[in-house]
Amino acid sequence: MSLVTSKNSEEKCLLYAGPASLVWGWVVVSFFTWFVGLAMAEICSSFPTTGSLYFWAAHLASPKWGPFASWCCAWLETIGLIAGMGTQAYAGSQTLQSIILLCTGTNKDGGYFAPKWLFLCMYIGLTIIWAVLNTFALEVIAFIDIISMWWQVAGGLVIIIMLPLVALTTQSASYVFTHFEMSPEATGISSKPYAVILSFLVSQYSLYGYDSAAHLTEETKGADKTGPIAILSSIGIISIFGWALILALCFSIQDFSYLYDKSNETAGAFVPAQILYDAFHGRYHNSTGAIILLIVIWGSFFFGGLSVTTSAARVVYALSRDKGIPFSSIWRQLHPKHKVPSNAVWLCAAICIILGLPILKVNVVFTAITSICTIGWVGGYAVPIFARMVMAEQKFNAGPFYLGKASRPICLIAFLWICYTCSVFLLPTFYPISWDTFNYAPVALGVGLGLIMLWWLLDARKWFTGPVRNIDNENGKV
Repeated sequence: MSLVTSKNSEEKCLLYAGPASLVWGWVVVSFFTWFVGLAMAEICSSFPTTGSLYFWAAHLASPKWGPFASWCCAWLETIGLIAGMGTQAYAGSQTLQSIILLCTGTNKDGGYFAPKWLFLCMYIGLTIIWAVLNTFALEVIAFIDIISMWWQVAGGLVIIIMLPLVALTTQSASYVFTHFEMSPEATGISSKPYAVILSFLVSQYSLYGYDSAAHLTEETKGADKTGPIAILSSIGIISIFGWALILALCFSIQDFSYLYDKSNETAGAFVPAQILYDAFHGRYHNSTGAIILLIVIWGSFFFGGLSVTTSAARVVYALSRDKGIPFSSIWRQLHPKHKVPSNAVWLCAAICIILGLPILKVNVVFTAITSICTIGWVGGYAVPIFARMVMAEQKFNAGPFYLGKASRPICLIAFLWICYTCSVFLLPTFYPISWDTFNYAPVALGVGLGLIMLWWLLDARKWFTGPVRNIDNENGKV
């Protein structure tokens, strides 16, 4: 995921239990993420010619359970990626909302704060732009991906280094690493353990997506080695840079209680924007620097959403080729000129827009979409990891990266951690629960997955065989 993605999620997670819980939560989540990464790296090394979770699940499970495993994995991955588009669109819109506000003044000086209807328009606009680019400008996307990589790395470094240097005062180490502060009047949560659990959500959301690194090495020489290296390197980089970014933000806080004040310069709507504003306005008496860094952050979300849209369309296209989606004959069609799965692209965009419609009425839309995204994506990881854990060792064709006797314990810890992650993203994040604070992720997932499983039981199990088998079942080689 993006190095600056955690800035958006930090907003509410900082409110639950203060800086210390957020800082150490990243460390705890990073620790357990390594178990998931090691399990995924071993599987990737065994299947170097494809980075598809859908493929891995089908071939690690037994012939009897392979179709069901691939069915579950494919749908979870599809749900996760489409919701992932929503998280990037929402975060990008929220950042753009803050940019417009600071460019037209501030909340105190009559600046323009985009209302909900305009926010929804920005959300829809970003989604449509990504769909258009994925339909008509695939060659441009390849170039944009290169720009994206450097943009996010350079932008992340600039924020990490510059923010604490610009801030007039910085918090003490004891404040950042030990200060625990709840806000029950704002969140309605008075239980310390529950507050800590919710404060970890930012880390659990940000530290995934590393399987994408393996996709980039599929066609390279020695992919059975470079794939695992890519996965583990990705986790290492995001672990270090993400923690550094959180530290930079926490050290630069000027007044914790003021961050959430609806009468502050950024209307209390986007805490990272207020931290940036306080730093640059305090030093230079203007908000130019904050606006520039917010544009950097917005660019990261734009690039991230474009990439996730590409991935989502490919998964939908692959699943439709195996007739795993209703009206598959439509979604597997390629654009006659550009040879891209344009129908799949627009299906993903349409569902993403539907996920965002509650923006007009519900205040925790980002939490809900993030929950759906995370549960779908990491839930997809759980299927091949569980299949690897329970399969007979002699049937596993180990690649160069092999965990040996440590494989099953690592897979067990990884699987349990994924189950825990999926569970906590279903929890209410604000009390008392009302229509405008309701986390609708459990309802959306329950209905969606319920229909998918019902389809399997009534019909799909009779004909769905998973991805086209182009490898030998026994040894897993091409």
